Amino acid sequence: MKEIPILALAGNPNVGKSTIFNALTGLNQHTGNWTGKTVAKAEGSFSIHDQSYTLVDLPGTYSLFAHSAEEEIARDFICYENNKATIVVCDATCLERNLNLVLQTIEITDHVIVCVNLMDEAKKKKIKINLLKLEQLLGVPVVGAAARDPRTIDHLLSTIETIDHYAFSPLSIHYEESIEQHIQSLQSLLPCDTQPSARWLALRLLDSPSNERLHAYIRTFSNSDAIFEKQREIRASLETESLEDQIIHTIVKQAEDIAKQVVTHSQEPHKERKIDKWLTNRVTGIPIMLILLCIIFWITISLANYPSQFLSTTLFALEDQLALFMNSIHVPAFLTDMLVHGMYRVLAWVVAVMLPPMAIFFPMFTLLEDLGYLPRIAFNLDHYFKKAKTCGKQALTMCMGLGCNAAGVTGCRIIDSPREQLIAIITNNFIPCNGRFPTLIALISMFFIGSQGGIMGTIYAALLLTGVILLGVLLTFVSSRLLSSTLLKGVPSSFILELPPYRKPQIGKVIVRSLLDRTLFVLARAVAVAAPAGLIIWLLANIQVNGLSVLMHCAHFLDPLGHLIGLDGVILFAFILGFPANEIVVPIIIMTYMSTSSLIELSNPQLYTLLLNNGWTWVTALCTIVFCLLHWPCSTTCLTIKKETQSLKWTLCSFLLPTAFGFVICFMIATIARLFHLIP
Repeated sequence: MKEIPILALAGNPNVGKSTIFNALTGLNQHTGNWTGKTVAKAEGSFSIHDQSYTLVDLPGTYSLFAHSAEEEIARDFICYENNKATIVVCDATCLERNLNLVLQTIEITDHVIVCVNLMDEAKKKKIKINLLKLEQLLGVPVVGAAARDPRTIDHLLSTIETIDHYAFSPLSIHYEESIEQHIQSLQSLLPCDTQPSARWLALRLLDSPSNERLHAYIRTFSNSDAIFEKQREIRASLETESLEDQIIHTIVKQAEDIAKQVVTHSQEPHKERKIDKWLTNRVTGIPIMLILLCIIFWITISLANYPSQFLSTTLFALEDQLALFMNSIHVPAFLTDMLVHGMYRVLAWVVAVMLPPMAIFFPMFTLLEDLGYLPRIAFNLDHYFKKAKTCGKQALTMCMGLGCNAAGVTGCRIIDSPREQLIAIITNNFIPCNGRFPTLIALISMFFIGSQGGIMGTIYAALLLTGVILLGVLLTFVSSRLLSSTLLKGVPSSFILELPPYRKPQIGKVIVRSLLDRTLFVLARAVAVAAPAGLIIWLLANIQVNGLSVLMHCAHFLDPLGHLIGLDGVILFAFILGFPANEIVVPIIIMTYMSTSSLIELSNPQLYTLLLNNGWTWVTALCTIVFCLLHWPCSTTCLTIKKETQSLKWTLCSFLLPTAFGFVICFMIATIARLFHLIP
C-alpha cells in the first residue's frame, strides 16, 4: 500500500491558518485532541492529481521553545513525526513578527514552505512584499496567498506537488561566536542525517537540558553517553539563564533584518507605531500608565458618591416597607428583625456601596481593554516580572484583580506555565479589588485629605489611592520573587506578546459587556455571600453574654493582637466578619463602636467623629489602610482559587501570604510610631 505523505500546517494565531486548512481539505477533515493533551487536533486530506496528502493543523503558536502545551505539540510534531514538509502560514501585514516562527522551523527541518497569507489585506494597507527576494533569503519556497482567492490556493498546491524537485538551501542563523563554538562541538558528535537537524539538536541540548523527548531521541544514538557528557561539560561553563534570551534576541534580529529587505510601506509608518513609541517607551510608558490609572480612580471617586447615596436612600427606604409588610402578615418580631435588619440591611449596604464604583470602573477598564492598551501594560511590566522570575502576562491578571480578585484568579488561565500561573493566582490578592475601594477611599478622605473638598479633594484622594495600589504592585513583585525562590522554584518562561492594533472602542458593546459580564456577575456573587453574612453578624450583635454581645466579647478578645499591629479588636474582628464581602467592614466597625444591634449608616463627618472618639489616630487609619490592602482574600476569591488550583494547600497559601505581609508591615508601622511617641 502506497504511503500517504504527511504535511504539517503551522503559524501564529490569527494568520488565517484555519482558512488555508479548510480551503485545502474541504469537508475531508476531522477533529479530536492530541494524545494526553486537551488541545484541539484538526486533521484532513486532499489530493493533487493522483497523489493524496494528509494535512495536520498544528496549534497556533508564536514560537517553538515549548513553554506551553501548544508550543510543545507543534515542536514535537515538526521534529519527530515523519513529515514530508511543514507549511508555515504568515500574516503579510506583520511579516516581521511571523518570521520568528519561520526561522525557528527552518532550524528544525529544511523542508519548509512559507505561505504569506493576507496579501489582499497588505495591499489595502499599502504594504508591498518582495516574495522572490524573501525566497532567496530564506532558501525555501515562498508562496503569496489570499486564502479566500482560489487562484492563490492553486499556487500553493502546485508548490506542494513540486517540493521533491526544489533545491532547498535554508538560511542558517549565526549566533554569538561562543555559542557557535559550542554548537559545533556538540554537532560533531551527532549523525549528520538526523530529523530534526543535527544543528537544532545541538542548540536544544544547550538551552533545554530538561527536554525529556529530546533526551529520549538522543538515547537512540550509539554514542549518547558521550553526547550527554559533552552537554554537561559545556553547560557548566555557560551562563544558562541568559542563553535562551540570547538565542531569541538573535532570531528576532534576523527576522527584523529580513523584513527590512523585503517589506516596503508605500506610506509613512502607521500612527500606531508613533503612539507606541510613547506608550511602550522605557521612560514614558510607566508614567503614562500611572496617569491613566489615577484618572480612572479620580473619575470613579468623583462620580460614585451620588448614585451610591441614591441607592442607599432608596434601599433603606424599602427596608421600612419590608418590615411593615412582615408585621402585617404576623411574622414574629425577632424573625423580622433578623431578616430585615440583619440579612436585608447587609445586602442593601453591599449593593449601595459596591454597585456604583463597579458600574463606573468596569466600563472604563473595559474601554482600555477594547482599545488595545492592556497588552501594552503587560509589555511595560514584563521586565519587572522577569526580575521576579515570573511571566509578563501576570500584569494582565493583576489589572483584572483591580475589578475583582476572583476574576483576576480566573484570568490566570492565560499564563501557559503551570508554575507561573500558580504564582499569579497566589499573589493576585495583593491588588485591591473594587470591594476594598470604599474603605480605602473613606479613610484616605477623612484622615489624609481633611477639609480639602471639591475637585482638589478628589484629585488628592485619587493620587493617594494610586499610591496604595502601587504598594500592592510592589509587594506583588516581592511575593512573586519569594515564591519563585522557595515553594515554586523555576526559571521564568520567555513569551512573545502580540501587541494588537489599536481599535476604535465600540462604546455600546463596552458598556453592555462590562455591566452584564463583569459588574452584575461580580455583584451577584457578592450578594450570594453577603446574605448569610448578614445573618451571622446580626446573631453576633444580638446574642448577649454577661451583658455584652458576642460581637463585643470577640472584639475585646482580639484587642491585644489588634493593638500590637496598630489597630484594635473591633477593627480586626470587622475584617474577619468581612470575609464574605469586604464592603461591610466599615459598617461592622460602626455597629460595634455604637453597640447597636444592626448596621447603620453615617456620613463621613459623623464617622470621623466616631472614630476619633474611639481612639483612632492617623497611625490607626494608616495601619487600617495597609491591612485593608494586605489581608486574606474574600470568600468568593478563596472558592475561585480552590476551583482553579484543585488544591487546599495552595488556597491556604493564597490566604496566609498576604495576611502575613499585612501583619508584619502593620506591626512595623505601629512599632515605629510608638518609638516616636505618635501612639500610646
